[in-house]
Amino acid sequence: MHAEEPVDLLIVGSGLMGAAVARSVREQRPHARIVMIAGGPTVGPVAGQHLHDVTDPEVWDQYNKRVSSGVQAFYTGVAPSAETGASMQGVTPGMYHLTSLGEDAEEMPSASVAWNAGGMGIHWTAATPFPWGSEITPHIAPEEWERDLVRAAELLEVNREPYPQTEAGRAVVRTLAGHFDPRSAAGRGVQDMPMAVNPDETGLKVRTSPSVIFPPVGTPGLDGRFTLVTDTIATSILHENGRATGAECRDVAAGRTSTIRARQVVVCADTVRTPQLLFASGIRPEALGRYLNEHFFLTGIVDADPERLGFDLSGLVPPTDHEWASDCLWVPHSDADQPYQVHLMNKVVTDEEGRPARYAVGIEYYIRTEIQRENRLEFSDDEVDATGMPRIRVHFRYSESDRANLELARGDQATAARLLGDFDPETQSAVLGAGGSLHLTGTVRMGPVDDGTSVCDLDCRVWGFDNLFVAGNGVIPTALVCNSTLTGMTTAVRAATAVVRALA
Repeated sequence: MHAEEPVDLLIVGSGLMGAAVARSVREQRPHARIVMIAGGPTVGPVAGQHLHDVTDPEVWDQYNKRVSSGVQAFYTGVAPSAETGASMQGVTPGMYHLTSLGEDAEEMPSASVAWNAGGMGIHWTAATPFPWGSEITPHIAPEEWERDLVRAAELLEVNREPYPQTEAGRAVVRTLAGHFDPRSAAGRGVQDMPMAVNPDETGLKVRTSPSVIFPPVGTPGLDGRFTLVTDTIATSILHENGRATGAECRDVAAGRTSTIRARQVVVCADTVRTPQLLFASGIRPEALGRYLNEHFFLTGIVDADPERLGFDLSGLVPPTDHEWASDCLWVPHSDADQPYQVHLMNKVVTDEEGRPARYAVGIEYYIRTEIQRENRLEFSDDEVDATGMPRIRVHFRYSESDRANLELARGDQATAARLLGDFDPETQSAVLGAGGSLHLTGTVRMGPVDDGTSVCDLDCRVWGFDNLFVAGNGVIPTALVCNSTLTGMTTAVRAATAVVRALA
């Protein structure tokens, strides 16, 4: 694509954050010309549609076979694959480990990125727990933060009670409340997990995706002043004298290069590829790629004992074909007093005749890790990865304090699980490899001053630029315990607000 006249806004990245920026700008600047670049092909018939909601039976079946594990990294990551080529031409869309793309990611072996239109927004579990306490960016005024969070939840269509509790779910809440509630802050005891999941007119639980947030992503021609360019890589942000002027792009299938000129540019490719693109463009703030952070993800599963918990197993209704989970519950963290987020994804498991055989409780602990400047993405000046972009070496180590907290969490998980049923940590619990939560943050973090510890200001504007913004989980400057999407969405809200002001 070549635009002689600059478009008003170029968005690099077609995931949830990019869709939110497009929608927010469109609502306030209805005549703005917007172009969005998607670094990968469309999956299914609708660009940016969550795979849970795709009607194509083959696509839907493949997704749901992966999702049934209940552990995100097990169904969104794939093993390193030889099919990724130097141009990515013909590569099957989906999630790929960084090692699959030729990156040196031995220190974060489970880290993955999406290679498809819609980014991670067509794969995610849609869990949207609210950040709290130390997770909140301290440099943003409380009233501004609350405004941004409300807007982020609105864009994601967060539902605070997406799965009505079953009899067994209520029994789990009662049982675990005795363990967690006394040490939890007010209102942060065992409860329903907020999720971006809402029933449609047929009762199907639809996941919020890019095409839900901004329908023109999935419906060509719906908005005549919006263009989605799929299967295209932005290889460089063009800039001069502190202003971004557009991007150089490469069509993956055809190999052609083109230029898109723009008045405002927002990069929300993801926590890995946003800093990679800035580096490739010669935009290299001191903090670029640094402060890489991710919480531990400690999985676990236990069969709840109906007699012990006081529920009737035979009376439980198994989930439908479209929903593998029967209950989705949450124990929020409360910082020091209750330092873990616990995600309870539970399922009625049936026998061959379809009768309830057991009630399996997935008990997953998220444990905060320290933010370290030396945990970072290092970009090569002379080697490229499978996409033709600067090859990445991931540096990531846990501190002694991190490992000590993980051991404390293992003990707490065992105690909580044994309240529900028989539990052997050696066989029923495991910690995912680094990167396995996919909740990576910090690589283009925001800050109040340009002192070498941040990449952008509090409006998500890259230091030294008037019109170049970043958005997404990489902008988050705090260590998260909760899932990152809702918090990351607040950065898209702030970037869009700044773009709207600039377009005035």
